Amino acid sequence: MDPTRVRALKRTVLIVALLNLGYFFVENAVALAIGSVSLFADSVDFLEDTAVNLLIFLALGWPLAHRSVAGKVMAGVILVPAVAALWQAIAKFQNPEAPDPLSLVLTAGGAVVVNTICAVLLLRQRDHGGSMTRAAWLAARNDVIINIGIIVMGVVTLTLVRNGWPDVVLGLGIVALNLRAAKEVWEVAEEENLAAKALAGEVDDD
Repeated sequence: MDPTRVRALKRTVLIVALLNLGYFFVENAVALAIGSVSLFADSVDFLEDTAVNLLIFLALGWPLAHRSVAGKVMAGVILVPAVAALWQAIAKFQNPEAPDPLSLVLTAGGAVVVNTICAVLLLRQRDHGGSMTRAAWLAARNDVIINIGIIVMGVVTLTLVRNGWPDVVLGLGIVALNLRAAKEVWEVAEEENLAAKALAGEVDDD
């Protein structure tokens, strides 16, 4: 990759990592205070995005085969918020109490702003760096979708369903979304692994 492109990409992912880390603390504190499954899962997702972007920052410039390994590691990292959301959802089955809708909407609204900024920053870079930058783009894209879902869920809880089931259902939806993202990143990483083997003459054409 061109050195100028590498510097630009590293600068972008470092900014995105810092934005995600900062909002993790905000959203996690609110989620724990109001007992929201979906908001807790989304806060862990901010931490996951921090890890993904920091890993990209470190791995840029590595050989193709090493980037493939890093991509597969990140596919696993993406599963972390899914597991956290599942654990919280199961715990809440016993007592599906509704979290405070206003806190949900305001916090998720702030998350939309942060994730939109990150998505815009990564938009120009998503086709560079292979599975690593694809992981960052998928994470930012998924986060915007999740945050909008939390806002809608908060409105539904406030106006229609005054219990915690919408929060639990959305938390399980976050699990499904992250599983799909992990699968896509793994597939791209595997393509890089095959490309690396082809360059090394290890692929049998028969």
